[in-house]
Amino acid sequence: MLDEKYITNRIKELCEKKQMSMYALSKKSGISQSSLSNLMKRGSTPSFFTLDKICDGLGITLAQFFSNDREVLDITEEQKKVLQVWDLLTDKQKQAVEIYVRGMRLE
Repeated sequence: MLDEKYITNRIKELCEKKQMSMYALSKKSGISQSSLSNLMKRGSTPSFFTLDKICDGLGITLAQFFSNDREVLDITEEQKKVLQVWDLLTDKQKQAVEIYVRGMRLE
């Protein structure tokens, strides 16, 4: 169960991790600075729509926002592209790619 401050604490955590100010989040999310400030001060729970806009501003999905796997947030755009291709491969192709990549590391 999430506590009442989970969402605001998580927003603060993600902003710190991305070195993003509340002002920058406001601009990127399209939420006014005063609305974002009020949300953070009160520690209230935003609507789904507002939280979705905040996630867009942070460059993450709602799933990533609530994920316990914090490392998922550190994936670069290049890595995302590779993972999208990876998802389309057969098991045999994935095995071949893994062998190839391991071989590259030995060079």
